[in-house]
Amino acid sequence: MFVKNITNKQITIQTPAKINLFLEVLNKRQDGFHNINSLFQAISLYDTLTISKSQTPGINLKVLGDKGILPVDSNNLIIKAYNLMREKFSLETGVEVELQKEIPIAAGLAGGSSDAAAMLTACNIMYNLELSKSELAELGLELGSDIPFFFSSGQCLVTGRGEFIEETDYPVDYELVIVKPTIAFSTAESYAMLKRDLTKVKNPFKLGSCRTKNIFLPALGNGWNDFEKVHLLSHPEIAEIKDGLLGAGASLARMSGSGPCVFGIFERIPNDMDVLLKGKNDWKIWKTNPVTLTEQETKNREEPWK
Repeated sequence: MFVKNITNKQITIQTPAKINLFLEVLNKRQDGFHNINSLFQAISLYDTLTISKSQTPGINLKVLGDKGILPVDSNNLIIKAYNLMREKFSLETGVEVELQKEIPIAAGLAGGSSDAAAMLTACNIMYNLELSKSELAELGLELGSDIPFFFSSGQCLVTGRGEFIEETDYPVDYELVIVKPTIAFSTAESYAMLKRDLTKVKNPFKLGSCRTKNIFLPALGNGWNDFEKVHLLSHPEIAEIKDGLLGAGASLARMSGSGPCVFGIFERIPNDMDVLLKGKNDWKIWKTNPVTLTEQETKNREEPWK
């Protein structure tokens, strides 16, 4: 998985954000979760975790970089991941964790889920648990619906509440601009805003076979994000970002996850992208790429994302 360095004393893991190239909420389940239909894509925007064993029981988490509103208590997914592993496998030592935070918080990019997956991976390696990717994904699902994806190759069709993951090989030869507006809202708020009847299952969107970018991107344009539809009504800033990206030459602009980040897909990102988007609002902008691992690399947990 995304392991960058292993020594006798510590492990460093670089773990990516994800975007939802399309996202449907199909229905609400009896267990309170929602069934979704979504194409997840990992991108080259990373948090970095450095983990070392400690003789002090429990976990000590230090956060560097863009902390935002990130909790560093029992609500933090890194801490939850360590505590889960400690309880299930009777881990005898504590850990020190330094998190270099680059993925924005509460942005629709699953940064917390990605960090939790990295923590599970670190425990698996440090304590020689020899858990498979599927076993780690099952543990991750206990903590959050997006976590299992981060044990994949980096591009998957995700269904159920996140537990069903189908590896895909759609084109990745394009560039991405991610824009985070000043507004913020939680996943729970986004689900609450869905007004349609979620007791009935609707037919899911199907992308079909798209082997080249010239076929893939237009087909992707036929999809949508259900959360974007409701947020456009109450947050015109989302529409303003989409218009800005499309005006700058993006072939597609769409909100990711439950928002508020919006991505734009480009053949090549314009050199003056910052000028085109900045000035109107205090938006944060990242220039990224899709990232995937080959089948052989996903089998070797010591291979980094590239």
